[in-house]
Amino acid sequence: MKLKSLTIAIALAATSVSAFAAEKNEGFYIGVFGEYYDASWKDLNMHRNLEVNESASWGAEVGYRFSDYWSARLEYADMDFNAFLANPFPNGNRNDVEGERYGIDALYHFDGGPFYGLFGVKEMKVATDNTFLNAGLGYQHFLTDGLFVNAETSVYQGLDRGYTDVNAKLGINYLFNQSSAPVVPVKPAPAPVVVPVDSDNDGVVDAKDKCPNTPMVDAVDANGCTLYEDRKVTTSLLVTFPHDSAVVKQQYFDNVAAVAKFLKEHKGTTVVLEGHASAIGDARYNKILSKKRADDVAQELIKDGIAKDRITTVGYGEERLKNPANTKAAHAENRRVEAHITAVERVKVKRK
Repeated sequence: MKLKSLTIAIALAATSVSAFAAEKNEGFYIGVFGEYYDASWKDLNMHRNLEVNESASWGAEVGYRFSDYWSARLEYADMDFNAFLANPFPNGNRNDVEGERYGIDALYHFDGGPFYGLFGVKEMKVATDNTFLNAGLGYQHFLTDGLFVNAETSVYQGLDRGYTDVNAKLGINYLFNQSSAPVVPVKPAPAPVVVPVDSDNDGVVDAKDKCPNTPMVDAVDANGCTLYEDRKVTTSLLVTFPHDSAVVKQQYFDNVAAVAKFLKEHKGTTVVLEGHASAIGDARYNKILSKKRADDVAQELIKDGIAKDRITTVGYGEERLKNPANTKAAHAENRRVEAHITAVERVKVKRK
């Protein structure tokens, strides 16, 4: 029962092993072992009264490790069985019977680790010859790169007489060709330091710069492109006139030209020209006069290339006096045409 429990325990452990793998080089190994062999043989040929029971044995083996997973061995065991001879003695006669066993095993190391399964064929000479097939499980533990101990249990099935036996063995072995030089870790070469290039010095490296060669004075976005913002820009025009006149004096031509240039630069912009008059004279006449003044300034803009449909003229007469005083200077200030033009344009943001 103890041997059966040991067999089950090793079997369960073998199914769960996964992390004990240790690479082994190919090579021969030799070893010695001690063994307990449980037999129950009765009525051997030519010895019908002979009963053979357990044996305490020792043995030697030589094997070869083919890979992490497979090895094979030749085995020899010197066996000493307890025997019982029933007759001719009424109370029986106990005596030892010597025997020997030799054969071959193949071993499979689970996951290349310490647990292994084995199967083989053995010839056993105990009073008579008997051939057995055996299968079992075992465990190896390496004390050094080559020196290891092992424990295993096997079931033996006789081919000649049908005996079924169990054994358990402990051994010590040495696997040659396993000395390994210490592994010196190789330090990886340091990765080359790559310095990002920013050719136009805008703060965005070339690899991410979608607008190379931006001017140094421009602020840029995350893609290296010039930043723009909407800004309101304005210009104004003031043209004054002599008493009872609607003719633009030459001194204002440059001012009118500047307004024309602004309108050309801002294509969607229009202008309203507001004509005014002083409070001297008839109010209805002054309103007509103020409209003429606005129209005259409009003609100057048209001469400078501004389309007529972009210009609106209004005459307010004396309704919106700039200076209500009844003086010569105030009257001169009120005789005027005014315009205030506002446009929205996209302008570059300057780098700070």
